[in-house]
Amino acid sequence: MGGKCFENSGGGFLYDFGHPLVNRVADSFVKAAGIGALQSTSREAYVTVAGSLDLNSGASSELSNGRNKSFTGLTGATNKESLEAMVKNVGKESMQWGLAAGVYSGLTYGLKEARGAHDWKNSAVAGAMTGVAVALTSEKPSHEHIVQYAITGAAVSTAANIFAGIF
Repeated sequence: MGGKCFENSGGGFLYDFGHPLVNRVADSFVKAAGIGALQSTSREAYVTVAGSLDLNSGASSELSNGRNKSFTGLTGATNKESLEAMVKNVGKESMQWGLAAGVYSGLTYGLKEARGAHDWKNSAVAGAMTGVAVALTSEKPSHEHIVQYAITGAAVSTAANIFAGIF
């Protein structure tokens, strides 16, 4: 039941799992997870460099104070602990990006196949469900948090669908 890897020539999927839905979800997940890992790593590198510059100047900035809030565990007690916390945070964030892309891609494909059309309604439903999935990955998801993410996901994906036809 494993996937067959093939050469990606001309915009095809990286893996062939035998079904277009599974191929689309896996491809979106892998690409977005990679982007999420790069984004998280680059943000941590920036925070580290900016924090060390602040320490050299003797000033305490909002960035270094925010670092301790954003990256719990990156307190700098030891390099090993900081590295482990960074890897954990990068992994979590890349999984969230991959989850969002995979859920959204799978839902838009499934709704297109079920309804026979790809329009703003599919985007709104897929965006809302993706927002719920992302909200549920947070530390302590609340009802308000989930609803806010669902509305935001629906609005952003609907706007993207509408503007895609304009530009």
